[in-house]
Amino acid sequence: MIDANPQRSSRRGDIVFVFALAMACYVAWLLRDVLVILYVSALFAVIFAPIVQSVSKVQVGRWRPFKGIAVLILPLGIVGVALLFGFFALPPVLHDLQEFSREMPARTPALLERFSHIPFADRIDPDEINARVQDFLSHAATYLLVSIRDWAGKLFEIVTGFILTIYFILEGDHAYRWFLSFFSAKSRERLDLTLQRAEVRMGKWLLGQGSLMLILGVTSTIVFVSLRVRYAYALGALTGLLNVIPILGAAVCVALALLVAAIDSWGRVLGVAIFYAVYLQVESSFLTPRIMKSRVGLPGLAILVALLIGSAVAGIVGAMVSVPTAVLVAELVDEYLVNKSAT
Repeated sequence: MIDANPQRSSRRGDIVFVFALAMACYVAWLLRDVLVILYVSALFAVIFAPIVQSVSKVQVGRWRPFKGIAVLILPLGIVGVALLFGFFALPPVLHDLQEFSREMPARTPALLERFSHIPFADRIDPDEINARVQDFLSHAATYLLVSIRDWAGKLFEIVTGFILTIYFILEGDHAYRWFLSFFSAKSRERLDLTLQRAEVRMGKWLLGQGSLMLILGVTSTIVFVSLRVRYAYALGALTGLLNVIPILGAAVCVALALLVAAIDSWGRVLGVAIFYAVYLQVESSFLTPRIMKSRVGLPGLAILVALLIGSAVAGIVGAMVSVPTAVLVAELVDEYLVNKSAT
């Protein structure tokens, strides 16, 4: 039966649409963690797909790796870098830890003697210190159990995201064509060209991020060697690699470098602290905006704002994908919202 009142039918359709939109937003909110993993995996698949395609075109004699084997280059490369780092970096650290454990009994009396000369040390109640230590250890054990559960969940999300990234690289074309099939032929072609331009710019973001990692790794290694900090080369390589994680990566590197420098002298601690204080300012205000602007074509202010928004929305993962997401948004806005005839 056809409704005789078109206005009432239109109003009813609007109500159904608003209700369906509200339900969709509610379901998206409930599944926000899963949607973030899917989005980040798809985004990294788009970024790393050109590398996989380049590897699949390499020909050795008559043999050419197909796409499935080319995808394995990513995990094999990560595992290879981790093994090389552990092979060269861990033996000196383990050797020093063994030496420290052997010398600890002999150093303990000297440490206690120094402690006794600290002003007001005679007023410290050993029983009170022992009680506080016991309380701290009990709380630390509880926190450790909770942290293990949280870290296990994060590790599961990382593994899931990595597997999804591989699947998106292998079967992403089918999902992409299925997504475009929801649009009309004219709109489909326009959206396809827009997303292809965004893909090219996202690939350039990877080169820019690699440049930042290389700059930090080389400069930190030079500073560590100049200051004669232990494990200078290992710390420099780790600093460069962890720079892929915004904010937290730098925080971990600063804490680790300061801890290692404190083993030998406070002067080295001061030197490392000054270096990081200067470099982080230079990177955030000069290097990141300049390099990313030349690679992805975004203003420096837009990059900084994207980093802030990404870290606020999804923490470390949000900061990692903030710049390529900003590239995607910029392409869509430029294509569909900017009135080019007026400019």
